[in-house]
Amino acid sequence: MPIKAVLFDFMGTCLNWHASITAALPPSLQPDDLRSRFALEWRQTYFDYNAARLAAGQPPEDIDISHRLTLHTLLATPEWSPHQPAFDDINVVDECVAAWHNQPAWPDVKPALEELRERGYEICVHANGTTRLQLDLCRSSGLRFDMLFSSELLGVIKPAPENYRRCLGLLKYRPDECVMVAAHAYDTRGAKAVGMKTVYIYRSTDDILEDQEVVRGEHDAYLDGMARLAETVAGL
Repeated sequence: MPIKAVLFDFMGTCLNWHASITAALPPSLQPDDLRSRFALEWRQTYFDYNAARLAAGQPPEDIDISHRLTLHTLLATPEWSPHQPAFDDINVVDECVAAWHNQPAWPDVKPALEELRERGYEICVHANGTTRLQLDLCRSSGLRFDMLFSSELLGVIKPAPENYRRCLGLLKYRPDECVMVAAHAYDTRGAKAVGMKTVYIYRSTDDILEDQEVVRGEHDAYLDGMARLAETVAGL
């Protein structure tokens, strides 16, 4: 079947969340490589938290609540507990959580979306989180999509198969008519499991625990950025 829709994970794949979060962290958290590592570990703590909720059969949670809880979880670990005083001010925590709603796009994303649109594909966000988050991120990044599918809207967390099936059902497309584009192997694996095509986008800020040589062989395409995305989708 010809490809009709291209579905995108949002944070990490399309957006440079790392820049926003490191900028929002307390100034006392220094040097820069420490700030970067804190941001990366906060993100991984969130992923682990979401996976545990999914394994327990729990529904999606407001991502602001999840980010707040996982920030406190990280600060309770032996490595990061000495930095807890920098976050004692509730306003600091609020600003860090709010930073997830304001992220710039990677430079290669907007041209890729425009080329896909010119080729006639429908382009949608398909990501965990809330609809409010996705609306805010579209505004801050300047990116435009035909539809925003959040786990809040679909009622189940990726990579549960039902999440992808509900999205496909709303689009009225078969799995092999859609491509999942993501910088997260758990996401592309979930899409592949229900029959979708998958394009993995390597981003240095994401999948820090994955063996990229293994990931490279798991997908219909593996790209270092989106410069060749439209061409790649056309060739699937």
